[in-house]
Amino acid sequence: MQNSTTENLPILYTSLADWFHLLTAPEDYVEEAEFFYQVIIQKSDQPSRTLLELGSGGGNNASHLKAHFDLTLVDISNPMLTISQQLNPECEHIQGDMRDIRLERLFDVVFIHDAIGYMTDEDDLSRTIETAYLHCRPGGTILLVPDHVKENFRPSTSHGGHDGKDRGIRYLEWTWDPDPEDTTYISEMVYTMKDAQDQIRIEHDRHIMGIFHRQTWVKLFSELGLQVEVIPFDHSELEPGTYEVFIAKKVI
Repeated sequence: MQNSTTENLPILYTSLADWFHLLTAPEDYVEEAEFFYQVIIQKSDQPSRTLLELGSGGGNNASHLKAHFDLTLVDISNPMLTISQQLNPECEHIQGDMRDIRLERLFDVVFIHDAIGYMTDEDDLSRTIETAYLHCRPGGTILLVPDHVKENFRPSTSHGGHDGKDRGIRYLEWTWDPDPEDTTYISEMVYTMKDAQDQIRIEHDRHIMGIFHRQTWVKLFSELGLQVEVIPFDHSELEPGTYEVFIAKKVI
């Protein structure tokens, strides 16, 4: 994930990071990771072998995509990199900010999942897309997966969580937009955690997220000379037409 500094990260990515794979388990990502893989191979003009994921978090997508690509995983949170390394020891892990990291390497694919949502103003979004551009080889592809664009945002609630061997977590998420005229919305998260002694702990976490018009995304890609396409996010748990992804080609 991403935010202005590591000190400002939501507690899910710092003090609660070791609960992450109970909150959202790698096996929950099978269908969407397969969707991302199919989009990449269908839209790529050349074989794709190397993939850079920016904002890779706990490595849930990587745990499936590593079957198809050689992965380099970048995240700003060291606790999240630690749990991803446990899940994906064969992948390269690097600590860094997606807005300004420069690896001086090119990749066939640059992928950013929902961590792109932590870019809360157009400048940060532009800098992140530029980072993706600079790490994408000519002829390569860039896949960005925001949770929302302005045109399809709706307030919502959701819940979930999992049990582990001796502990478990459940969450309630309330997503809302206090000011539809700005470029942010809020995801309020409440975590209820039960430890091995059946002791209950409750934490509140506020995630401030960025949201932009579809045309803003297209403009930022186009300013770099990227050919961008907007594709519906096809997933069995999502209402058709409510989510979309951006895939861009870096012209040779």
